[in-house]
Amino acid sequence: MDARVSELFGSGNGHSSGSGGVSSGKPGNGYGVAPKKSSAKNKKAKARLSRNFKPSNNTPYLPPEVRLKIRLKLVNPTQYRFEHLATQMKWRLQEGRGEAVYQIGVEDNGMLVGLSEEEMRASLKTLHRLAEKVGADITILREREVDYDADVPRKIAEVLIRKVPDDQQFLDLRVAVLGNVDSGKSTLLGVLTQGELDNGRGRARLNLFRHLHEIQTGRTSSISFEILGFNSKGEVVNYSESRTAEEICESASKMITFIDLAGHHKYLKTTIFGLTSYCPDFAMLVVSANTGIAGTTREHLGLAMALKVPIFIVISKVDLCTRATVERTVRQLERVLKQPGCNKVPMVVSSTDDAVTAAQQFAQSPSITPIFTLSSVSGESLDLLKVFFNIIPPLSNSKEQEELMQQLTEFQVKIPLTRYSLWSYSGICREGDHLVVGPTDSGQFHQLTVGSIQRNRSACRVLRAGQAATLALGNFDRSLLRKGMVMVSPEMDPTICWMFEAEIVLLFHAKTFHKGFQVTVHIGNVRQTATVEAVYGKDELRTGEKAVVLFKFIKHPEYLKVGAKILFREGVTKGIGHVTKLLPIVEYQPS
Repeated sequence: MDARVSELFGSGNGHSSGSGGVSSGKPGNGYGVAPKKSSAKNKKAKARLSRNFKPSNNTPYLPPEVRLKIRLKLVNPTQYRFEHLATQMKWRLQEGRGEAVYQIGVEDNGMLVGLSEEEMRASLKTLHRLAEKVGADITILREREVDYDADVPRKIAEVLIRKVPDDQQFLDLRVAVLGNVDSGKSTLLGVLTQGELDNGRGRARLNLFRHLHEIQTGRTSSISFEILGFNSKGEVVNYSESRTAEEICESASKMITFIDLAGHHKYLKTTIFGLTSYCPDFAMLVVSANTGIAGTTREHLGLAMALKVPIFIVISKVDLCTRATVERTVRQLERVLKQPGCNKVPMVVSSTDDAVTAAQQFAQSPSITPIFTLSSVSGESLDLLKVFFNIIPPLSNSKEQEELMQQLTEFQVKIPLTRYSLWSYSGICREGDHLVVGPTDSGQFHQLTVGSIQRNRSACRVLRAGQAATLALGNFDRSLLRKGMVMVSPEMDPTICWMFEAEIVLLFHAKTFHKGFQVTVHIGNVRQTATVEAVYGKDELRTGEKAVVLFKFIKHPEYLKVGAKILFREGVTKGIGHVTKLLPIVEYQPS
């Protein structure tokens, strides 16, 4: 949203560094489209309005190229106009994957003229009728008066339109939860998903732990998943009122899937695997207010930035600290975010208006970093985080989603348990489909048949690109599966390789990086030790240097793609890059 609109709605505060005119609406993303030329009839109506209402020279306006979908007013439209608006709303909901934001009281040229109380009430009534016709609900995000030299007070409003869910096709966003050990990650997720505040001794996190040693120590060592839903009216849908996961999926129009990752340094490989393999849309970095930036906090922040995952920050445990301590932690984070290596714009969220603006700007600009300060015990500012989750839009639009679904089916195997955890990269999968899975240690692919499908612990008939699910594979030999495998369409000719080239940047190394060095390589769901076979153009690398490197897996071949992000580590050695060339195994025979 434009800075003028942010100021009008009371967004921003003393801690925010400003957005620098961040664009919040682009053609084709469901949250803003290029304005259309006004008809002669509309021009006459605006001429009449301008005769009766003459704004001052400093009238705020919203530039046409950087605004959400706007309407001056929707008062008593004709039947033809109503049908046209309904069709337009349906298209915008489809483009926004079930969501769209409308601004009422804004002219086509971006001027914020506002509407009278009666006009605003009539426009919202029309908008409600339009939403009902296309199977959606409306939620007023915020409403403010426009300060003009006029006798009658005038207002503008921002309204969220959200599709009522049908056939379990809710909008699903994945959020990776990062942070140092004991920062309050699992407790915060327990409070959000269970609907009950913590007792100060970790009761809220007990439902998230999967192992006995996690309960005994209070520290997460594995990857767990929790869900938080929002219905079409923007109301929270979670496990309160004894809801089951299936009931949450049925009631929710939008689902936030939290990927709870380990904070302790000895579980770093598990944390990296969760970040690289589950392809989160966003990352939530939890920082304890009383300890500040400590332990693995900087490392987790660096991992998210290296993988280009948009990140926002939650400062927890503010009930244990004085206001001065919390402000000191905020200033510490702001200094880190503004450093040349980060180049982020921190935005402290202290009101509902801030949360709305932060959600819109965060999805549009990777530099914006919202900061929340809250308590899982007292519940302070917890509602602001829920508002943020409710409004935050998806990063991809429907066109990109359709293109992925038209491709051949491809899944990444995550956890080979009784039911096999998968993430869908492309295509569509249904019960009874025939796929091939591999590569095995010998480089082969085996045929299998998909049984039942579950998303968020709820039965599902169709799995689409970008969705995570678990599959039952009947009598398939479980011992053949491992992490790093893929399930693909039999029509696809998967490229598997022992060796590959990657363009890398060595982030840190104590000595020199050279031929023969062994590192643990993370590429998507692939995690395996590889040997450096060659460093092209150089004999060795030092911290901060770039080069093209030839890697060779030491255990078994893997399925890779050119352009895939690569992250490697060994002790204190760390580096990032992307795959540039594959050296495939020529002889490929599916069994």
